[in-house]
Amino acid sequence: MFPIILLLIPFPIKSLFCGNIWGFLSFFFFQLSPVLYLFSQLYVDLEADIRALQLDSAEENNGVVIPEAHNSDEVEKLDTSEEDLKDKVEESAPVPDEQQASEDHDQEVHHAVHNPAKAKEKAAQEKAAKEEAEEEAEANKKRHLNVVFIGHVDAGKSTIGGQILFLSGQVDDRQIQKYEKEAKEKSRESWYMAYIMDTNEEERAKGKTVEVGRAHFETASTRFTILDAPGHKSYVPNMISGASQADIGVLVISARKGEFETGYERGGQTREHVQLAKTLGVSKLVVVVNKMDDPTVNWSKERYDEIEQKMVPFLKSSGYNTKKDVVFLPISGLMGFNMDKRMDPKVCPWFSGPSFFEVLDSIEVPPRDPNGPFRMPIIDKFKDMGTVVMGKVESGSIREGDSLVIMPNKEPVKVVAIYCDEDKVKRAGPGENLRVRITGIEDEDILSGFVLSSAVKPVPAVTEFVAQLQILELLDNAIFTAGYKAILHIHAVVEECEIIELISQIDVKTRKPMKKKILFVKNGAAVICRIQVTNSICVEKFSDFPQLGRFTLRTEGKNIKCNA
Repeated sequence: MFPIILLLIPFPIKSLFCGNIWGFLSFFFFQLSPVLYLFSQLYVDLEADIRALQLDSAEENNGVVIPEAHNSDEVEKLDTSEEDLKDKVEESAPVPDEQQASEDHDQEVHHAVHNPAKAKEKAAQEKAAKEEAEEEAEANKKRHLNVVFIGHVDAGKSTIGGQILFLSGQVDDRQIQKYEKEAKEKSRESWYMAYIMDTNEEERAKGKTVEVGRAHFETASTRFTILDAPGHKSYVPNMISGASQADIGVLVISARKGEFETGYERGGQTREHVQLAKTLGVSKLVVVVNKMDDPTVNWSKERYDEIEQKMVPFLKSSGYNTKKDVVFLPISGLMGFNMDKRMDPKVCPWFSGPSFFEVLDSIEVPPRDPNGPFRMPIIDKFKDMGTVVMGKVESGSIREGDSLVIMPNKEPVKVVAIYCDEDKVKRAGPGENLRVRITGIEDEDILSGFVLSSAVKPVPAVTEFVAQLQILELLDNAIFTAGYKAILHIHAVVEECEIIELISQIDVKTRKPMKKKILFVKNGAAVICRIQVTNSICVEKFSDFPQLGRFTLRTEGKNIKCNA
């Protein structure tokens, strides 16, 4: 501006005050004029930018431009005034619920149209929240226990199982009448309750369970899976399969004169089933003395006491703590006495203890690891809209969509659907008996004893392993040495095996290996040895996965108690 002022001063005065300086200043002005012009243009652009920002601010503040000169308190006051005005408008003209819902819906549609990525993300979050809620509901279901019914043939196991299903509402009166008619036609009037569990014609014709029966019932606090094991000695391998899946055992004893003695004597299935159950991890036992209503018994306390007094020492010798782990009950499976309700004093005045259902409800669920590597030994498979495998989850959890592996053949598979009891579920944890539909393998490529396993930490597959054995019974005059051959039963595996080395004998007193080299052992001995099997099988360390580390060896009906 100074050069412009100088230009307005009359020339004489300029000459008087400026002299030669005027020429210098005129030269300086004309040299800097382009720079001054550039700065003036930048100033104009800056003013335009500030005005644009104020207009944007006006949009965000309902059309009110907030000048820079306002301090923060004035801005807050302005915002508060706007909110108060908005509240007064809303109070004077309330929006109906239907109109508000419509507006919310319109906004959601607007966001979905103009922001599809955000809408997709919101839908995914809602789906995840729903699935999480479903999983939580499933996790909070009633506790679950697997119960195996064991005992001598004709003790009444299937009849008790059928009565349980009837009393718990799983079977109605019309079905019972149908079974009564069928049993009468076969001249087996008292077998009708057993027909509920024994479903195939061979079992009904012979009156003997062959396969492990499976059923489900519930009490107020617990879901139960019934495993009805066969009692005949010809079907012991099937009984082993059932017991290997059980959490607790129900030993059924017939009080009828002569039947208890037959099952309890040497070679009877009462004794063998007890030993096998303990070997296979059934740590809790409910001993039900059945058929107490039989005319040869007639609810005799003396007969009940006689059976209990004979059984207690045997149970102790088999490894059971009879004070903590065993409960005795008198019942009538056919008539339903002392089953779901306590004993009627008019029927049996000397027993005032709990009912069968009460005892089952009082048994604690064994420790389980829902976060461990997934392990489900396969007991059966079939085709139903794909490949379906059955088994009990021994460790970990399974979810729909999981990628797993079937061992020992290392086949990767994907979980398509999970069925627990009769219900389809999204996930399931340890202890559950499941049917799992999978893809990636055909059913003919799966054998009983294969294991559905975690792909990250699969179950080991071996043809040779070291184990500790407790020899319970050998053939007369037989010795246990290298070269001894037997049938190995471990979870659902049944495989020929051979003892290839005796490593050491266990001292009975110290329970530690003895240093002395051994060539053979006899009945009652505990030994560490090396075992070889024909085909690769799935085995775990007993300390890591007890149910995949317990097994038994059998030779011509004789048992050897074993831990891998």
